[in-house]
Amino acid sequence: MITNGDLWIEHEGEGPVFATAVHAGHKVRRELLPILALDDIERSREEDPYTDYWVKVAPSWLVPTRSRFEVDLNRPRDEAVYLTPEVAWGLHVWKQPPEAEMVAKSLAEYDAFYAELETLLQHLAQHHRRFVILDLHAYNYRRQGSHKGPADPGFNPDINIGTGSLDRVRWGSLVDRFAQDLTAFDFFGQHLDVRENIKFKGRQLAQWIHTHFAESACVLSVEFKKFYMDEWTGVGEVEQIQAIRDALQSTIPGIMEELRKVR
Repeated sequence: MITNGDLWIEHEGEGPVFATAVHAGHKVRRELLPILALDDIERSREEDPYTDYWVKVAPSWLVPTRSRFEVDLNRPRDEAVYLTPEVAWGLHVWKQPPEAEMVAKSLAEYDAFYAELETLLQHLAQHHRRFVILDLHAYNYRRQGSHKGPADPGFNPDINIGTGSLDRVRWGSLVDRFAQDLTAFDFFGQHLDVRENIKFKGRQLAQWIHTHFAESACVLSVEFKKFYMDEWTGVGEVEQIQAIRDALQSTIPGIMEELRKVR
């Protein structure tokens, strides 16, 4: 296990599957805390708790430890620091705007993360002609409150697979197999609702990888509805969190099989 200070944790193993969870982090730089308007629970509500546990289904992974409210690694660089409520779900993130120097430090973290990601994926590309990145996320579906009704399940699947920047001609069979294997998994006697590009099509990280590793990388931006936790308190249900990891683990043989078929 390797860390860069407290910016990220990473692990390099063997095999053509890599995972990230860019919104799992919760830490914020000390100099930002006095001007941050959000408390821990408010920040956590828009972060992706427990996704850092799921990355370990892959032999290689990279997980930032900093909160998206410091720098959002899944936004374009010029949008990576939330400076206005309009880019942060209407939330007033700051008591006062961060100074230019503070923003520059956050963007330096952004650049460092993508430089490290490029290095890790180059290592992967040296050993495997084709590889898959699991870009793991989570989303809220009880925004009206914990005691209010959930959002319409017709537009809020248990698992959303984002493939907006993916070449489906090349990778379509792998995407379909991944969705089928997730759907087939026995989730406490039921089957998860798995759909494609309903809530989320993937964003900066997927686009960046598909641009820089166009011939070799397939990014699956997988977003889980927060049915496995109380999104208002941050408390998770241990058995469901483990079962989601098991469901992801069940897709690895199919991913490996489909990778061998890609021309």
